[in-house]
Parts: sequence; C-alpha cells; structure tokens
Amino acid sequence: MSHKYWTSIEEKNNGVENLDKFQDEIPHNTSVQQLIQDDLSNKTTSRRNFLKWCGFTFASTAITTSCESPVKKAIPYLNKPEEVTPGKASFYATSFFDGEEYASVLVKTREGRPIKIEPNDLSTVTKGGSSARIQASVLSLYDRDNRYHHPLKEGKKISWEKMDEEVKQTLKNASSDGKEIALVTPNIISPSTRKLLSEFNEKYPTVNWIQYDPVSVSAMLDANKTSFGKRIIPSYHFDNARVIAGINADFLGTWLLPVDYTDQYIRNRKLEEGETNMSRHIQIESMMTLTGTNADQRMRIKPSEEGAVLVALYNELAMKAGQTSMQQNVQSPVDITQLADELYSNRKQALVVCGTNDYHHQLIVNAINQMLGSYGKTIDINTPINIRQAEDKSMPELMKRMGKGEVSATVFYDVDPLYDYPDADKLKEALKNTDVSVTLTTQANDTSKETLYVGAVNHYLESWGDAEPVKGKYSLAQPAIRRLYDTRQLEEVLLSWMEEDITFYDYLKNHWENTYFPEQNEYSSFRDFWSHTLQDGVFEPKYENRPRPSYSEKGLASSIQKAAKEQPSEELELILYEKVGIGNGKHANNPWLQELPDPVTKATWDNYVCLPPAYAKKHGIETEDVVEVNGVKIPALVQPGMADNVMAIAVGYGKHNTGKAASDVGVNAYPFINYNGGYKQYTRKGLTLSKTEEKYTLALTQSHHRMEGREIVRETNLETFVKDPESIKQKKHDTTLYKEREFEGHHWALVVDLNACTGCGACAIACQSENNVPVVGKEEVVKKRIMHWIRIDRYYKEDENSPEVVHQPVMCQHCDNAPCENVCPVAATTHSNEGLNQMSYNRCIGTKYCINNCPYKVRRFNWYKYAGNDKYGFNSAGEQGQMELNPDVTVRSRGVVEKCSFCVQRIQEKKEQAKLENRQLEDGEVTPACAQACPANALIFGDLNDPNSRVSQLLKSNRNYHLLEELHTKPSVSYMTKVRNMGAKIEA
Repeated sequence: MSHKYWTSIEEKNNGVENLDKFQDEIPHNTSVQQLIQDDLSNKTTSRRNFLKWCGFTFASTAITTSCESPVKKAIPYLNKPEEVTPGKASFYATSFFDGEEYASVLVKTREGRPIKIEPNDLSTVTKGGSSARIQASVLSLYDRDNRYHHPLKEGKKISWEKMDEEVKQTLKNASSDGKEIALVTPNIISPSTRKLLSEFNEKYPTVNWIQYDPVSVSAMLDANKTSFGKRIIPSYHFDNARVIAGINADFLGTWLLPVDYTDQYIRNRKLEEGETNMSRHIQIESMMTLTGTNADQRMRIKPSEEGAVLVALYNELAMKAGQTSMQQNVQSPVDITQLADELYSNRKQALVVCGTNDYHHQLIVNAINQMLGSYGKTIDINTPINIRQAEDKSMPELMKRMGKGEVSATVFYDVDPLYDYPDADKLKEALKNTDVSVTLTTQANDTSKETLYVGAVNHYLESWGDAEPVKGKYSLAQPAIRRLYDTRQLEEVLLSWMEEDITFYDYLKNHWENTYFPEQNEYSSFRDFWSHTLQDGVFEPKYENRPRPSYSEKGLASSIQKAAKEQPSEELELILYEKVGIGNGKHANNPWLQELPDPVTKATWDNYVCLPPAYAKKHGIETEDVVEVNGVKIPALVQPGMADNVMAIAVGYGKHNTGKAASDVGVNAYPFINYNGGYKQYTRKGLTLSKTEEKYTLALTQSHHRMEGREIVRETNLETFVKDPESIKQKKHDTTLYKEREFEGHHWALVVDLNACTGCGACAIACQSENNVPVVGKEEVVKKRIMHWIRIDRYYKEDENSPEVVHQPVMCQHCDNAPCENVCPVAATTHSNEGLNQMSYNRCIGTKYCINNCPYKVRRFNWYKYAGNDKYGFNSAGEQGQMELNPDVTVRSRGVVEKCSFCVQRIQEKKEQAKLENRQLEDGEVTPACAQACPANALIFGDLNDPNSRVSQLLKSNRNYHLLEELHTKPSVSYMTKVRNMGAKIEA
C-alpha cells in the first residue's frame, strides 16, 4: 500500500526539505516589508494595517471594534416584478453551446440577474453534469470591458438601422452580380437557426455558408463518410465497454463530449454496493492528458508512431478474427499483443477511439471497431452527434476566392479566424479584396478589429434558441436576463437582413409547432407542449430503431499502406492541444478559467512548452527556462509522462485585441498548424528548439501543498481489492483527550470517490461561482495566495518518464476535533451543532493562527481587497462585474481567513423549505455546488445521523478512509480508496 508520491520533478529529485523555492508561504518579514512598500507609503492606515502593527493583540482588537463598517445601500422596488421574489432564486432552463462544447443547463437568477450555472439532470446528453467552461460562462455575461455595447462602423458607433440598410444593399448587389457572400460561423447545432440559414440562402442565392472549427475533427467525418456513407460523428457508449483503448483521444478532457463521456466512463469504475467488476482502460498517447492520468495503464508513443501502432493492432485482431493481415512487416513501437487479446476477448464490449485528425488513421480505427463488433454496442451510428461538423478544406478555398476578388461580402459570426487560422496574415490580406466585411460577435477579437462593420451580439444568456447536440435529442434556450446592451442575436440580424417582419422568438415557436409538436402525444395543445418543454429545457422523443448503415472496407487497404509508410521521426515533434479550461481560446478572457490550475501541469495564467524529463535533462533545460521553438520564445515546463522527443503547446493563448484577462497572456500556437492532405495537422516534425538565457516565472499551484511523506492518497489494484477487501481498510486511531462530540440534529459530511474523480476542475469553478471566491491574478498565485476553496491535488508515482497519476480534491475537512478552532484568539472559527467548521468573517482579525494549525492547508487569507478591485478583479470588478455575486454569501474584505463552508447557505435554504412543508429533509436534497457540478458524481454529500444516507453507507466501506486519520482530527470529509484495474500489466 505504501508508495512514494511526488508533485514535481524538483521534489522527486531534491526532496521536500531542499525545496527552498517552494516554501509554504511568503516569510512574515517579507510580507511586512511588502506591506510598507505597497500600502503604508501611499495609503492611509487601514484597519488591517493597524492590526498588523499592533501585533494582533487582544488590546488591538478591543480598540478596533470602534471602527465603522462601510455603508452599503439597498434600493427597494417601487413596483416589484411579478416573477421576482426578493431573496428567492429563480431558475431558467437553457442551453450552453460555444461552438465546441454543449450542455443543457439551469440558470440561477437573483433579482433578475444570472449568478450561477447548474446542470440540468433531465438531459440524457449531459446527464446532470457540467465542466469548468460551462460553470464559468456566466461571468462572461458581465464582461463590460470586452463586450461590444452597440454596432460599429470603422470603429465608430452606428445604429442597427443604419448598419442594416447598408449591409442589405451590399447583399442585394452581390446577389444580383453573382458574386459570393461568405458567411463563416462556428458549428451550428440549432435546427431553427439552420432552417433560417437555408431561407437566408434563398433570399440571397450567392451565400456560401462555411462552418469553421479552430480544432477540427474533419478527418473523422470524412472517414465515416467512406465507411458508412454518412459524414457523421457517431455516439460513443463508454458505459457499455469492458475494455477501452484510447489513442491520442482526450475524451475525459476536451474531445467531443467530455461531460457525457465522463459520466459513461465512471459508471463501470465506481465499485459501489459490493461491485467488483470494473472496466479496463488502456491509453496510448504522446503527451500526458487528463484522460491518460485516469487510465489503468498508459503507453507512450510519438505522433509519428501512431500509424504503426494502428496497423499492428489491426493485424493482430485480423489474425484472431481469421481475416487477412496487411503490411505485416510493420513493427509497433509498443507491444500491442496483449491489448489485442483483451479487446478481442471482449468483443461487442470493446471500444477503440482515436483523436488524431488523420483520415487514414480514422479509417483503420473504423475497421478495428468493426472487427470487435463495437457498432451497435459501444458505438451508435444511428444517433450521431452534431458538434464539430466543419470541413478543413473550406477556409483555404475561401481564402483563395477572396484573393481573386470573387467574394463581395464576408460575414464572420462568433469566430476569430484572424487569430486562430494557421495562415491568419494571408487571410487578413485576402479580406482586403472584399467589398464589405462584417463581424457579428459578443466580444472584441482580432477579426472584429479588421472588419468594416461590427455587430454587437447577445450573450447566450440573453438569447432565444434551440439545439440538437445529438440526433433526435433537442433542448431549448431562453434568456435569463434582459439585454444589457444594444445587442442582437444572430437570428434577429438575419431576419432583419431578409426583411422579414417577425421576431426570432415567434419564428422559433412556429418552427417547434410545425416540426416537433406533432412528434409527441403527451400534450394536446401546443401551448401546453411549449410551456412544459421550455420549463424542462429538453425534448427527447422516442424513435423506432432504424437499420444501421452497412460497413464498407472502401479505402482501407490504401489507408493501411499509407499509415505503414509513416516513418517514426528521430526529430523533436510538436503536439498542439487544448487545455480543459481555456479550450480553443474563445474563453481566454474569463479570469476564472485563466486562474484554474490545469489538471495535469497545475499551471495557471500561461501556456508553455511541455518537455519530457529525459530531453530536458539532456539539454540542461529546467522549468521556467525560456526556449525558442522555431524562433518563438516560450517558457519551458518539464512534464512527466511525455513521450521521448515530444513537446506540447496549448492553443488558445497569445491574444492581443481582447480583454484584460487574456491580452498578451501566453503565446499563440495556432501558426504551428499545417495542412496535410487537406486536413489540419495538430502535430509537426522538423522544428528546432534552443535554450535562451532568459527566465519566465510560471504560476504553478501543485507545489503549494505537499504530502510530506504522509499517506494522503491511497490506492490499490482490483485484484488485491477483490481477493482481500479488508487489506485496504484503514487502521482506526481512537485514543484522544477530546470529549466525544454528539450532534443531535444533522451531522453533515462529504465522501470523495477517488475512483470517480477525474480531476477536471468543474468543482473548483462551481465553488468559485457559488461562494464569491475572488480572482487574485498571476502575481498573487506565484506567491502561493490562490483563493480557491477546493483544490485538486495531482500526485505522480514511480518513474518520472511514465508515472502513474492520482487526482485528489481537498477542501476544508470540517473536523469534529478541529485544530484551527483551538487557536483563534477571537473565536472567529467555531464548530456548529451540525458538524460544520464555521468562519465568522466580521470577527476574524487575520492572525492566521488557524492557517498555521491546519494540517490540511485548506484555509485561505485575503491579503488584499480583491472584490471590486480593478487590479485583481479583471472583468469581475466594477458594478457590472459584481452583478454575478451570490447575495447569499458574504463578500469577504481584506484581512480575513476564508474556506469551504459545505455551501452552508444551501443547507439553510433546504432546511427552511422542509420546515415550511412540515417534513424532514431527504437524503440528497442538499447538494453543495462542487457536488452538483461534477460530471462523474464523485462527491457525495449527506447527513451522517441518517443511517440510510449514502454517506453513512459509504462510510462503512472498506475503501473509505480519512486524511491524516492518525491525528484524530475526526474529519467530516472522507475518501474512497482509488482502485486500478491493472489486469496483466502490458509491457510498454
């Protein structure tokens, strides 16, 4: 059971005691000196400063009680809106889709302003889960600095009416002259919008609608067209798979529908209620991904070796199936014999997925899944997903036509190709050959700065709409707030340019009445159908099973031949990838996402080039050294688990014409993309890397907290667990000088299942949104002052070149024998009669004694006034940014300690509701924000005094343990030991 865990290369090589640069906190004398320099020299003495100089004595506390509190004005309603009850939240079902990621959600509003995004558990697509980006999307609504407030022409304000008049004339002239009108949009999954676009094309016949994805899966679409006659992405069912092989597909992080796939993946891995069967997951990849960190076994390959792996795997399976092998002389860089055995012995319960945008590789993967009998079992061709439908060849062809002067008008909607298109400079020059250019966008970007017109577009929380993310599964979108500015949504713009006298709301209702109302028989009137569907947010009619399209081996032999000819390179190879938080860069100006630690690297506020430890050691490169990659300067980060001679850079950074949080943060990696065979390639060979003499500080959070050699993470393998479940049970330490506490009413507790937690970070952003946790900025993160109430530790084990990884969420443990409570001189931290460790912010004087005495390092300190402060608040500063704040939670000021409260405001709300209804609280009725957001349901909250509650039952499991249980702090948070299904370990 005992393993050596480490958080970074520096810790592994030097030991904890020698990590001078990773001290737990800035020394006190340095803090005082900084206080003198930053505050006292330029500002009047504040209450916080005064207490510091007085040494936080009780006498100082008595003196400062006479300080006046700031005045906060409340303005009452003169005429209260009927739908608004002050102090009570309202919820609106709507749909989130940013062109890449989808979710059906509920929008929590207070007094008419959205403050929180919650998952909609009625959706069978996202199944009550969410992601960090979905949770953070509410903040972008209040991005006053970077949102367009009104239309512009040549950078100057113009009315919508004037803009409509001029653009319509251009469209009419272009159509009559037979010249192309290019409409470039992200992937559109709204059936109503697609219908409207078709009618727009009828009005202006020369319109050429192009869907554009910065990160594309065009090769998969075309491969499926060849194999099945349909250019689609099928639905995957990881929950039906006993053996999963992922090949450079980060399906738990950023590939296709990660929220849905996480829920499916975890279903066969929770081991609850005596379950001993568990799926087995083998990941073959070139860089350490979130999915790779969760795999039972992981094998490293270079991107140039992927073709050989696929051909060798195909041949092994073909031999077992009695089919003809092809290109038998191909040698895989890793042994796939046992993998082929496991896959083939689990036919119809096996699944192979590949995330590479290579047509030939995807054709081979289709053939592999066909041999495994996956179609109809773990892959559903009949219910394709509708996201990422772009064709890679469309944009290069458009750019050529622009260059020839064949395009009269270009309209960009919600895309930024002058930033994320590989040949952005050439596209910019080609755009000058068009007569009129228009950008319809919510936020300023590189493209909007170069077009003649800018149309200010609604935020999705201000818009009507619908979505069909998966064929036959629909959801509605409705505004949760009135428009903050003089904006329109795309559909209203199109209707105006079409000279149609109808609102999009009416257009949407008409479409649903004519198309979807006849597909159900539950409601006799459309009014009832519309009202109930709008309230639920989803409509998923049942369809009869359709015949599955037949599989064709067309092109397979040629693809295998081409893949076999791919020569593994001895050169340094580059991988471009998306981060779980920032994604393709559309949300780069969201400070919550910028400050979210990357699940793997634990870095915030930057991108960097990830390098394998062996390569870095050979070339004398350390983390934070600045290197040049083909002349582009970027900091290095030594990342365990990278394949040899492979480097990786995240896209989505390096923006300039955008808001405060994103401007000049990181390096733009999109220019490294090249085209091969008409497809975007996110890997490259033949690049040079050289070390400079410069250094660049990275804000890395994992080094803030260390295990100090103690067993915080606990794990075992499935074989051991099944053979002897008692062997992993934690020894109890019951000897104590404390009096045993008794809780007569509720005793709240939380269980964290390490088998379910993938480390995605959705819980951290949900907590930040719910509890008004401030953004502090890179400089403060570097000083170990990040304010997140919940952190997700990432630990490595064993070999630094190919380590195993464990993710562990850690929040306040709400100890019944809390060591923080004993040392507070003013009793600011106390224990409630329901087992909660409470913080009284108005009593806290900031001695930090509680922080020093907490063995779990989960308490945070407000070094500065972060709320409403332009220096730290970014787009959450100012009156508009503060509209997102949750009024049920105190906005902490400077100089106090804060930490997880188990979302006590939610507990109180549900208790009051049960009291009004004269009933007892039911198990599962109270859900903290972290648990509600989790797509894997890894966090289980409940009442320990209820013997039938899930937390009470899980506490009896042999897998259950407490952090640092030997200290006898008696935490109310417990963990379920992580179990890996190692099988017969494959030799990598």
